[in-house]
Amino acid sequence: MQGFNAARDRLFQIDLWRRRGLGQLSEVIGADFVEQDRAARLFLYREDMDREWRIYSSNGTLDAQPPTQRFVEGINAYVDWLKANPESLPWEMKFLGYLPAKWTAADVIRIRSHGLTRNLVSEVARANTLCKAKDVDADRVRFGLTNDWKAQVPEGLEPCLPADVLKVFQLATRDARVTKPSAKTGQASVAPEPIRLAALEELPPEGSNSWVVAPSKSATGRAIVANDPHRAYSSPSLRYLVHVSAPGLDVIGAGEPALPGISLGHNGTIAFSLTIFNIDQEDLYTYERNPADPTQYRYNGGWEAFKVLKESLAVKGAAPREIELVFTRHGPVILVDTAKGRAYAVRSAWLQPGMSPYFGSLEYMRAKDFKAFEKALVSWGAPTLNQVYADTKGNIGWKATGLAPMRPNWDGLLPVPGDGRYEWAGVWRGNDMPVVYNPPQGFIATANAYNIPEGYPAKERKLGFEWTNPSRHQRVHEVLGSLAKISIEDSERLQNDVLSIPARRLVALLAPLSSDDEKTRRALAFLKGWDARQTADSPQAALEELWQLRHLGKGFREAVLKPEAAASLVSTDMNVMLLALEKPDAWFGENAAAKRDKLLLATLRPAWEEMEKLQGPEPALWQWGKFHFNLNEHPFAPAVEDAMRVRINVGPIAKNGSEFTPSQSLPRASDFRQMNGPSVRLVVDVGNWDNSRAVNHPGQSGDPESPHYRDLAPLWRDGRYFRLAYTRKAVDEVTERIIYLVPAK
Repeated sequence: MQGFNAARDRLFQIDLWRRRGLGQLSEVIGADFVEQDRAARLFLYREDMDREWRIYSSNGTLDAQPPTQRFVEGINAYVDWLKANPESLPWEMKFLGYLPAKWTAADVIRIRSHGLTRNLVSEVARANTLCKAKDVDADRVRFGLTNDWKAQVPEGLEPCLPADVLKVFQLATRDARVTKPSAKTGQASVAPEPIRLAALEELPPEGSNSWVVAPSKSATGRAIVANDPHRAYSSPSLRYLVHVSAPGLDVIGAGEPALPGISLGHNGTIAFSLTIFNIDQEDLYTYERNPADPTQYRYNGGWEAFKVLKESLAVKGAAPREIELVFTRHGPVILVDTAKGRAYAVRSAWLQPGMSPYFGSLEYMRAKDFKAFEKALVSWGAPTLNQVYADTKGNIGWKATGLAPMRPNWDGLLPVPGDGRYEWAGVWRGNDMPVVYNPPQGFIATANAYNIPEGYPAKERKLGFEWTNPSRHQRVHEVLGSLAKISIEDSERLQNDVLSIPARRLVALLAPLSSDDEKTRRALAFLKGWDARQTADSPQAALEELWQLRHLGKGFREAVLKPEAAASLVSTDMNVMLLALEKPDAWFGENAAAKRDKLLLATLRPAWEEMEKLQGPEPALWQWGKFHFNLNEHPFAPAVEDAMRVRINVGPIAKNGSEFTPSQSLPRASDFRQMNGPSVRLVVDVGNWDNSRAVNHPGQSGDPESPHYRDLAPLWRDGRYFRLAYTRKAVDEVTERIIYLVPAK
């Protein structure tokens, strides 16, 4: 039933997801997608499927397969129904002129390229710094490392990588977008999107907030669970709200429309939610090719043959294309540099057994206590998560989950030679990860920052050294810790909180400064005393964000790094910069405080001038929301006329918040478009389930003609929620329509 309903609401979205993941876009869109299809097929899971199914059950049986089979049978039943009712075909399929394909259960778990793993892009960015600056330590300005760790340069690494080394990887992992038909071929084509190293360094981070409150700290006397996953935006929404009620199962919450079950929500006994836990699951391997035989690469003092698979791609309007997929023992080859005799491959936890993203939630969503919840997470692989828990008995808990490679002789922060010197020595799994149960403070909160408990050997195990900026984590703890009791409404307010700790710290640095320059003096006075709240109508937020996004970060790099190092970076780690500005002696040399102050003033003036150009000479009329906006863009938006584009996109919406506020709103520096942030918000009243709240941006339906395509966008924008009805009585009270599915005769 879930599969049928997901198809009824989101058929084109899930069909596109399946085709993108399996490498079958060319079949229905055309030859311009051949390279993306080839890239996707490199990252498909290709190992033993019986073993794969068993991994998703803690008792080692095949019980993950039957519900998945029933899920895809539901999708296929809707596909069959459309054959008899072609007028109900999604408009996108009519636009492209194709019919939806049927699914197999294996499709759901073979696709891996939509998962959130890390840190391949950062490895390449760090190598780029080492290549250009000859100093890997300079890269800490781009991304500061935890545990006082300094990146280690692997012996034998040639850090100057080809500029397009990650092009295939990016093709494999990006969403499909369609432009207007080509004048030459008459076929729709992939959106022109340059793939450059600089662009890769600026990929938005994925994150989330979650917290769980014990009854002793809760205003309700019951546990509370709150979660708001932060992802990139699109229309339809990434998330799909589901209530599945069947014998032995009654779960409600959010998942992804192409997957069975839910990954955050509750089952009437326990509630659960998640955020990213930053385990490093990727490595880029570099290889020397055999000059005498380019079908081989150097390994352990000899030569080993590349593995080559040949497959055929169906192409709309053209003959099938024969493609080659090349692999090393470590993983798919993403680039061959014939001029230099080099090859590059990715080793990713994606391709290990049991790593289908989010699929493991099928088991933990059925748990009834923390012991069963933990057991279900032992084999959880991807994405790497903080999993928080609460139950009707008042227990709360946290479990870090994910497969973590054991790297005995390197730290995973740079690419490594693939000649046999750098091999995983196994993996850390669920039983090896930290856990917290019923802590004395009465709450647990996670927000992607480093949160590993003292005493756990994270540094020795090298789980990962790149963690999200701690500001959201700090703000969530600041608010929860200040409240004697935490209510459902407190949790709603905190999910929508727009106080920026970095902005507060920057304003404090400016407070004692003065200037003889009129515009700088006006800027200082304008920001003095500001409460650092990034509301959409705030003029101070507009100035502060433009200052740090377009002026201060670049100025800081140039002030503390050698010219070649500064030129090699395109971004600045906000936390590193703030710590350096607050304690300048280690960064600015002699007269450090004076140099720091000069930097602040020298970058503030051009920011003021740019604000005058962008929003006029009257600062009181400036607003952050005038240029910071949310847009849920449909993948076909570039391919249709303006009137249709308005119907299928949701937005632009003037937006509050910033990258560092609990209500995350990461702006793109070029145009201030929100790159990611909360998609679904959920606050669960554990035990009084009908008092739970939710919102899903922009709506539940994937049909632009449905009233539910965009109806939740105003609630989401304003920080409002609807009741997440659970009991039959509550569900009946809010029911709008009942659909009866009758078996065909």
